[in-house]
Formats: sequence, structure tokens, C-alpha cells
Amino acid sequence: MIDFRTTTIKELHELLKKGEVSVRDLFDTSLSRIKERDDEIHAFLEVFEEQELPSFNEASLLSGIPFATKDNILFNGLRAGAASKILEPYRATYDAKVAEILKGAGAFPVGRVNMDEMAMGTSTENSAYGPTKNPHDTSRVPGGSSGGSAAAVAAGMVPFALGSDTGGSIRQPAALCGVVGLKPTYGSVSRRGLIAMASSLDVIGPITNSVEDAELLFSLLSEEDNLDQTNVPLSVREKYRKQEYGKRIGVPRAFLEREGIQKEILENFYAMLEKLKEEGYEIVDVELPSFEYALATYYILQPAEVSSNMARYDGIRYGLSVDGETLRDVYEKTREEGFGKEVKRRIMLGTYVLSAGYHDAYYYRALEVRKWIRAELREVFSRVDLIASPTAPSLPFKFGEKKDPLSLYLEDIFTVPYNLAGNPAISIPSGISKEGLPFAIHLAAPLFSEHILFEAGKDVERVR
Repeated sequence: MIDFRTTTIKELHELLKKGEVSVRDLFDTSLSRIKERDDEIHAFLEVFEEQELPSFNEASLLSGIPFATKDNILFNGLRAGAASKILEPYRATYDAKVAEILKGAGAFPVGRVNMDEMAMGTSTENSAYGPTKNPHDTSRVPGGSSGGSAAAVAAGMVPFALGSDTGGSIRQPAALCGVVGLKPTYGSVSRRGLIAMASSLDVIGPITNSVEDAELLFSLLSEEDNLDQTNVPLSVREKYRKQEYGKRIGVPRAFLEREGIQKEILENFYAMLEKLKEEGYEIVDVELPSFEYALATYYILQPAEVSSNMARYDGIRYGLSVDGETLRDVYEKTREEGFGKEVKRRIMLGTYVLSAGYHDAYYYRALEVRKWIRAELREVFSRVDLIASPTAPSLPFKFGEKKDPLSLYLEDIFTVPYNLAGNPAISIPSGISKEGLPFAIHLAAPLFSEHILFEAGKDVERVR
């Protein structure tokens, strides 16, 4: 049986092309692996066992390739609930742009996978349908919010999965599950058909077993979309893209060496930098003082956008509807029954920072800090080609180990600055701990310069 964990998409394509396997064989392999492991892991919310498989077309590298999709990306006619009771009965009435692209290329979804409800979380413990478990150790979390996507790929259930990243929700679970996770530049992949959490931060991206596969998928998914007002035209992307680059990596050492970062994670990170030095990379220290305020800024702006986006779930137009004597009763009862604790927490926080007495002190000040972060990164990237850090401050932690929201929010410390600024970033496995848990390195690049991430990422894979 084919092992998706060790076979690239191009290799699968060659097997299909030579007739050594069929599309049905790949689908059956995926279903077999799901049946073998998913009762334990709970990556999938729904498996599409009864579906018409596409015919193989050798002109497309993705033809006949199965994949998993996060439960917040629309596929016409299929359920899409963002792992929330409030959308439990909802079926998509159109395809997301990324769904159009993948289906047009001949790929097909095996099923929809679990996530933190409405993409709010870093452990996939917030799903209304129960947590997903880490394939490396089922007593530990897979990360979040794209925990189901990362776990499905890491467990060999699918060759790749779609995720979304608002503050690290592709990269952090990829790191904790030992797979590759790419957050593209904001505006390079269409958001049309993504159930919005925080609209100025959300990005769709792939989770894969190799940098090569991430590059292949990005090249397809980054198609221009005139129906998404936040999608950047290709001509504009070229103006920002760093055309000439070398092997100069910036390390914000002062930001990394702080309390709360596990010692073995830093040791692995510095060991990886030494290996990259031997490959001809130049490692330089950079100062990023704005990063000290990135997490606080993110947890003002993101809940503010959450409170606005969640207002559409009113029990009237679609999704869950709980009867009440008045319209206000319908709103209140629907939201009380439909939303989980974390979603309610962020709605309340966002409503507070947007309220008349506080929006100047919090929201507008956070917007100014966001501008500072963008300007600082722009200046640093004029001197270096990449910025490196660990992806997450801790190895996969046990369920219930981090009980207070703040300790979970701190898991985003290395990833949120690049959502605030819009820069592309990637998480790549960088070794295994003594306990058998995965380490990961995080690389960020200038706007629309994913090609730099792919070149450096392949070097990481070669030397790790």
C-alpha cells in the first residue's frame, strides 16, 4: 500500500501515469488509513465515501489526488460547519475559489476535517465535536486551529490538506504534528468561500509532507480572483516580490530568548541554524522591538473582527435557529446554544475594544502598532532574505495541560507578527525530541516572495 507520508504528489502522479495505481486505489488507500487510525485520532468530521471519482488526466499533476479540507472552506453541496453547532445544518451553495481550482485540476476531497470552532484556538480542543489527537502521541494536542488538517496529513490519511491561518493556525499545528505548513502572503490566495474569522488576517494555505508539495499547491492556489476584493492582482504582486535574493537569514535573538520558551526547542533551532551555515547561509542578528507588542495587538484586532463577523449568525438566514417569543429571543437563544465558550469569549472581548468608550484606547492604537510592525519588517527585509525562529514555544502539550486562555494564546507568539504584516511564512520539521515529538523551524520572507521560502525550506529538509 502506498504511504502518503513518504510519497510526493509528483511521485503519485507518475504512478498514475504509468498505470501502476488508479484513482480508485488512491481513494481506497486514504479510506483504509482513515478507518485504521481515525477512531483514535478523530481528524475527520465527515468522510465522503460515496462519491464519483474524477478520471485521471495526465496533463494535471493533481489529477486523481485525494485531499482533506478544513471544515471552514466551502465545497458546493457539502456541509461546512467550522466545527460549530451554529452551522451544523448548513450546506455550501457554491465552491470556494480554492475548491474550484483543486476540482478543476482533478483533485478531490476525501472529507472535511476537524478544527477549533470558527478557527478560534491553538489546540483543536475547542471543536464542538470533540478534540483531535496528535498522531505522534494521542495524549497530546495536534495544535490548532487546523489541527484536523495537520493530523490527517501526519497520520498518512491524505497526501495534503487545506487549512486556514489567522495567527498561526496552519503553521503551529503543522509544527506540532511534524509536517509542512505554509501561510501564503495575505492577498495571494483567494479568501472567497472561506468562513471568515478575522477578515484582514485570514489566509488559506496547504499542509503537506514536503516543501516540494507545498510549492506545487501554492503555484496552483495563488491564482488571481477578481471576485475577492482582498486578492492582489498578479501585476502588483510582481512589484513587491523580491527578485534578487541570497542566503542571509535574520534571527531576532533578543525576542527568542525569553521565559516560556522550552530549552530543547531553542537548542534544536540553533543547531538547525548551524547546519544552514554549513550550506552557505549567513546568520545575522536583527532587532524587531515591535514584536514585543505583536501578540497584544493581535488579540485586540482579531477579536474586534470576530465580533463583527460573528454578528451574521443570528438564527434567521441560515444555520441553527432556536425559536423565541421575540426576535431578540431568537438571537440570544441561537447564539447561546450555537456558540462555544472560546467563540463567546472573543466576541465579548472584540465588542469591548470596539465600544464607544474604548475604541480609541485599544482598537485604533492597535492599528498603529500594526503599521509599526509592517514598517519594521519592511526595513529588516531590505537587509535579509529570511527571518527565522522556532514555530511554537513548546512541544505538543497534553490535553488539559494549558487550561487558561492566556497560556494558549502565547502559543502564537512567533507566528502572529506575520499575519499582522501579511508576510508569507512556512513551518518545516527540524527533528525529533527524545520523547519522539517533532521540532519545527519557522521561516518568513518578504511580501509575495514565497519562492525564497521554498528554496530555503528544501535546504532545511536536506540537512535536518
